[in-house]
This record gives sequence, C-alpha cells and structure tokens, in this order.
Amino acid sequence: MPILNSPFAQLDLIRQPEQQNDPLQAFDAADEYLLKQVAEDGLPADSRLLVLNDSFGALAASLAGHARVTSSGDSFLASLALQKNLARNDLAADAVRFVPASESAEGPFDRVLIRIPKTLALLEEQLIRLQGQLAPGARVMAGAMIKHLPRAAGDLLEKYLGPVQASLAEKKARLLFVTPQDKPHASSPYPTRYTLDTPRLELLNHANVFCREGLDIGTRAFLPHLPRNLGRARVADLGCGNGVLAIASALDNPEAHYTLVDESYMAVQSARDNWQAALGDRPVDIRAGDGLAGQPADSLDVVLCNPPFHQQQVVGDFLAWRMFQQARNALVTGGQLWIVGNRHLGYHAKLKRLFRGVEQVAANPKFVVLKATR
Repeated sequence: MPILNSPFAQLDLIRQPEQQNDPLQAFDAADEYLLKQVAEDGLPADSRLLVLNDSFGALAASLAGHARVTSSGDSFLASLALQKNLARNDLAADAVRFVPASESAEGPFDRVLIRIPKTLALLEEQLIRLQGQLAPGARVMAGAMIKHLPRAAGDLLEKYLGPVQASLAEKKARLLFVTPQDKPHASSPYPTRYTLDTPRLELLNHANVFCREGLDIGTRAFLPHLPRNLGRARVADLGCGNGVLAIASALDNPEAHYTLVDESYMAVQSARDNWQAALGDRPVDIRAGDGLAGQPADSLDVVLCNPPFHQQQVVGDFLAWRMFQQARNALVTGGQLWIVGNRHLGYHAKLKRLFRGVEQVAANPKFVVLKATR
C-alpha cells in the first residue's frame, strides 16, 4: 500500500469502502501538492484550518496535530475513511473535527484547503458559506488533478472569494491560490426544486444531490413499476438520493415502514425535507451511512435501489455489487431487491450469483427493472 509522505507526516491510508487488492490509493498528487505548499507557506500551530472535500482524510490526517483542523464534506464514506485513517496512524480521534456538508463549518479560519469536487454546485454552496468565515489575512488554496479541474471552478472561487492565481502543473496536479476580498454576501441558489406529475410531488434538492434539476431517467423508468400491496413490509431505499422512490412507494403503501439511506449528507437532508412535505410525521428512518452495512440481517422485506456506477471520478460496478450484497444480507428469506439499471451493465447476471430468483419486471431501450428474490 503506498505511503503518503508529506512535510507533516508519513501516513498509511486506506480508501472506503475497502476492497481486496484495491488498485486505487487514498491520495493523489493534488493532495501532495497542497501539503507541500502549506509547508512552504508556514503553518503556525494555533492556525484554524478548514479542509473541504477531503476524499479519504489524506489532508486532514496529515495536518492533525499541526493546526486546529476542521474537515467538511458531503460523503459519509469520506468521514468514515478519516476516522479509520486517524486510528490507523495512531492519531487521536478528536484531532480533526468533521462537519457534514449539510451543516456549516463555523470559523473564522486562517487557512482553507479545498479539493475541487465533481459537482460544482457543491463547491458553489461551500464558497457561499465561507463568506464571513475567513480570518483577516486568511489563505485559501484549491487543488485538483488537471483532468478534473474545470475552468468554472476558478470562476466560482473568484466570484465568491476573490482573485485567483493558478500554479504551475506538478505531477498532473494544479493549485489555485485565492486572495480573499470583501464581497457582498451572496444568497445561495440552493436548494433547488422540481415537480413530478405522477405521483404529484414537489421535490427539494440540496446542492450535491444527483440530478438536482430534474428526475433522472433511471428513476423515471422505475417509478411506474414499484411494488404494490406491501402491507406492513419493512422497505429500504438504498442510495435514496432525494427520497423519491421511497416517498412514491410509501404513498401507495400506507402501512409499510421505510428506511432511507445514502452516503451523501445533502441527499439525506433533501430526503428528510421531502418526506416531511409529502408524508408529514409518518414514522421513517432516514440516515447517512455506508449503505446497509449497519442493517441487521433478516430485518427487511423489500429493498429499492437505483445503484450508482461511480464513486467520485472512478467509474465501475464495485459500489453496485456491494449494495446488492448488503441488500441480500439484510433481506429475509423470500425478501426482494428491486433495482433499475442500464441494460449494458448486466446486473441480471450479477444478481443471479447472489439471489435464487431474478425476474425482469420491465424494460425500455436503455433501462431494465429487475426483481431479485432471496
């Protein structure tokens, strides 16, 4: 496993979720470049330092003990990785304070390190919240691998914080140095809302929610085929996003009990708001988590899932396969996993390796809806 060497620490880091023989490492050249630059700038021990979007804790763990570090991001798996990597490297669990992106990190901060996220709406929301949270003379740096650094990221930094200067490239990474200025406080364009006709719902979406501007086409294909007549079934929406699958199902199944799980704190926040708007105080369990990893065995009757096919910029079916395994472990014998997926992903064959029966419920030229029975 590669070791992250920086002027601050030598760390053995792991990604989350863990997988055997993982070919990917928990840090990249942009993390190394940021840490090198912080060291060159100097970091007084009492500095209040904010790290945004630290995928697996590489930045925050490296700087733990060298400053008062707060880390904030929208990924439960990132917060879990930070916890595990602090423990793995004999660092105190409270050496870094983690703040979910659904909440605001309270400054003032002397240093801010930003990993440019895949979703620029998340960056925009974070920059708006940073206004008024910077100490006099604060230094702000953003970093990314060049292939993941859109021009619009620099435009957002300049719009909300101040002038931006780009660094030279180093190992295919680049930094953006921001000179904070006093700017009029901006109001956030988030959350956004859109309306569904069937069922009739207005859905609220915080900045980092997948398909924030409208219903994604996979979910649109799934909605007409959700299971009915569930009685008092225990149903989970795995990777719930804004909660639309669970809410639509719950409207048709008034006695069923629902659990909604997503690894995005902003998705969970959106799902809570949307459930309350559509279903009032009807009991529900909505949580940020590593899928159904903490769900007891034999505790669910039905799992609904529109699985993701990427983690940040990494595309693959590892997360989907893991969700299918989690669903199988949580379902009772005879319980059902209902999914929608792109035809070309071949989920039918994968599900057959885990479930005793797999049936195609519906299909269109792009998507299939499958029901797998444990």
